[in-house]
Amino acid sequence: MQSFQQAILKGAASEPGQDFTIQRALETVRTHLGMDVAYLSEFVGEESVFRHVDAPGLEDLIKPGDRRSLDEVYCRHILAGRLPELIPDTADEPLAVAMPITRAVPIGAHASIPIRLADGTPYGMFCCLSARPNASLNSRDLDVMRIFADLAAHQIRREIAEKLAREAARARVQTAMAAGSFSLVYQPICDMRSRTPKGFETLCRFASEPYRSPDKWFGEAAATGLGVDLEIAVLQRALTDMPSFASDIYVSFNASPETIMSGQLEELLARAPRDRIVLEVTEHAPVGDYAQLNAALGPLRQNGVRLAIDDAGAGFSSLQHIIQLAPDIIKLDMGLTRDIDTDSAKRALASALIHFARETGAEIVAEGIETECEYDTLRALNIGSGQGFFLARPSSLLDIQRARRERPAG
Repeated sequence: MQSFQQAILKGAASEPGQDFTIQRALETVRTHLGMDVAYLSEFVGEESVFRHVDAPGLEDLIKPGDRRSLDEVYCRHILAGRLPELIPDTADEPLAVAMPITRAVPIGAHASIPIRLADGTPYGMFCCLSARPNASLNSRDLDVMRIFADLAAHQIRREIAEKLAREAARARVQTAMAAGSFSLVYQPICDMRSRTPKGFETLCRFASEPYRSPDKWFGEAAATGLGVDLEIAVLQRALTDMPSFASDIYVSFNASPETIMSGQLEELLARAPRDRIVLEVTEHAPVGDYAQLNAALGPLRQNGVRLAIDDAGAGFSSLQHIIQLAPDIIKLDMGLTRDIDTDSAKRALASALIHFARETGAEIVAEGIETECEYDTLRALNIGSGQGFFLARPSSLLDIQRARRERPAG
């Protein structure tokens, strides 16, 4: 048989199996205690701010976002021990009787548990009150309320820790962008027959310690609202490198749907050789509105910018991207390229994508080619372009220029 406390805790979830929520907890405690109002407050400066409120029919009295001076309310007196946490009848407490808020609200019964952060700092109060005294309130009721207050404190501490982590992550990304502490390397995209570069994919490397891979930097930037800013910063840096590439070479850039739909690319690329620019949209980038994305891509593509779908074959999203966006280039995911010489299922899927590309006028680029056998198999499948360590590793612009100067004429 369930204990009383277990039954109350189960009631704090809106549905079976749902996580604890402060709002539902307030409702459960208020109902159990037979009180009119339950709330969780936060101390902000010299004020108590009501963050969560359950007060059906009394919304004109108290609602989330309302605030009162700490000099007006019971909080400081409870923290200092001048008022008890449980007051069945405020008329029995001279200090409560002397406070104007007791008559103004009015407050007949009151129960409040301090919420503290991990270091013991008071955060606010988990509180219930009623206009009428309630002589039935006892220590057992306060114990039940303390359970919920402890759960709320745990959730608040977690939310604060997550907020601090987000702020630290945002600061890291902002610092990296402000200091320019990232560099660009370029991986050749080669003609599969001649093995000479047709284009280069722009890849970003970060110098900050401790080292973290670029996907973590971009993921962190996106999670903190700086994903577009970081992609634009990389694109701006890469555009300054473009005059150093031969006039028949294109350069591709990774661009999330958010960056494309931000409206910043059209102006940024206005003075660039747009017929030599490819925007790569990855399989991992979700698209909420293809019509909106196509509308943003329209002016860019009309002026010569080409669109590539990256990671094709990696999952359902890439196939949706291909169908909805009609790309100029389809890049086979390295997971599909890997061991394609020994895996008939991968060869069949690659062949299907090649046929689709041929029917729609798109070019196929095979990514992640690492062995001669993979290369030979992809050539036999009539794939025209490829990239990977077998063909060439990413290099700095300086190394690319040096290699071009040293390449034998003809």
